[in-house]
Order: sequence, then C-alpha cells, then structure tokens
Amino acid sequence: MSDRNSQANKQAARERLRVERERQKKKEKVRRQLVVGASVLGVLVVAGGIGFGIMKANEPTGWEAAKEADLVKPANTSGKDGTEIVIGKPEAKETLEVFEDIRCPACAGFEQSAGPALLKGMEDGRYKIRFTMYTFIDGGQGGEGSKNALSALGAALDVGPEAFLKYKTALYAEKNHPEEADDAYAKDKKLIEVADQVPELKDNKKFRAAVENGTYDRWTMEMTALFGRKGVTGTPAFLHGDKKLKLPPVPQKQMTKEQYQELATANFNKMIDDEFGPAKDAKK
Repeated sequence: MSDRNSQANKQAARERLRVERERQKKKEKVRRQLVVGASVLGVLVVAGGIGFGIMKANEPTGWEAAKEADLVKPANTSGKDGTEIVIGKPEAKETLEVFEDIRCPACAGFEQSAGPALLKGMEDGRYKIRFTMYTFIDGGQGGEGSKNALSALGAALDVGPEAFLKYKTALYAEKNHPEEADDAYAKDKKLIEVADQVPELKDNKKFRAAVENGTYDRWTMEMTALFGRKGVTGTPAFLHGDKKLKLPPVPQKQMTKEQYQELATANFNKMIDDEFGPAKDAKK
C-alpha cells in the first residue's frame, strides 16, 4: 500500500470516528434532556399536588363555607338579604322588636313564661313583631346549635309565619330546650324531632330536605352578621323604634313554676302597657 493510500485511509477512519462521536454526543444530549424534563415534570407534578393539597386544605368548610354559598331567602322575609322577619296584622301601626338566640337559657325562660303574652299582643293587633335572631352563644359556648337551629327556623318560615312561630315556641319548650352548654341543636335529627311536634312541619318533606341540605345556611350567616344591631348584644331584648324596653325582673325568691310564669307574664304585660298604652278592645 502506498503512503498516499495509507494516509487517505487514516483520514477516512478518523472522519468516521468523529462522526460517530458526534452522533453519540447528540444521543447523550437528547437522553439528558429527557431525564431532566422528566425530573422537572415530576417536581411540577409533586409541587402541583402539594399546591392542590394546600389549596384544598385552605378551602372554607362548614359554616365558613356557608358564607360563600348562594343566598336563598326564606319566603315571608323582607330586606336586602331577607333578614327582616316581621310578623303580625298589616293594620298594626307599631312594631315591637324582639332579639333572641335559640340556645339562650334566658330566652327559653321568657318564652316558656311570657311567650304566649308576646304572641297575644301581636294577635290582638297591638304591634307587629320583628324578630332578630342571634347566634352568639355558639361562639361563647362553642358549637353550632344556634346557627343550625336558625337555619331550620328559616326552613319553617319558608313554610309560613305560623309554622315559624310554633316551631320557635317548640324549640324553646321546657321538654325540648337543652342546657346552654349542650349543643343538641347542632344535630339535624334533633331539630327534625322537635319539628314533628308542629303540625305544619310534621312529615313535611320540603322542610326536612331544607334542614338536611342546609338550604338556609347562607341566610343564617346573614342573620348572624346582624349581631350588635341597634346596640343589642344580649338576649332576650325588646325595642320599640330605637328605644330599648326594660323588662322588670322576677323577684329572686322561692316560688312554684306556675307562680314564676304568672309573675313573668305580668311583668311583660306591664312593660308593654307602659310603652303602648293599656290594651283595649282586644280582638275584632
């Protein structure tokens, strides 16, 4: 073989080696890019999973979530968010405002004694009643009973004013009303058991579905936001216009339940007579 041919063969071999090395380099580069890409994708997937988990963990639940739900206002309410509950004869010129919390033991005591007198004044046309329902005891005692019961009251109000009044009376009744620290009304089952004592609500599938589905939970949160309205931060409370009425206390002395109820009713009637004048020509 001539030196010339030998040199040419060597050059050709070197060129083939260079081309092969370039090909291997490109192949390795592509492999590294794929590995890095997969690693980045894996990190993104994990990060995305963590981010989604954090997002889900930070999503509001329960009553906080109710603030973001669609607002469904019960029938027989008025006002921007349906938070005005006014019941009574259209011709009644005056409005008595009543502030209550379903878990409030003092409210239960009032309702069990003077509650019938409150409703009689409304039925006689002496005044309409605007009910403002608070839920502050949930915050003070812990629990959800005030809010859950108020949502159920919204479902009763949607059935009708009579159903609302009877259900509220039943929730406050001595045989049903739990101790303040007992969050029994947080359970839908308990609320439905009490509702079965009200003819308009017994076996009422629409009412039951509204309670169990939390139909009026967002409305309840709108009502809850009224805490402190007109400066009222305790219950029960009674206002006529901007005037806070003072309910005389029952003397602290030993007496029967009947005697207590009689005195409490007399004190309520006195408060109403002092503010609206003596009752006259009761029913027409």
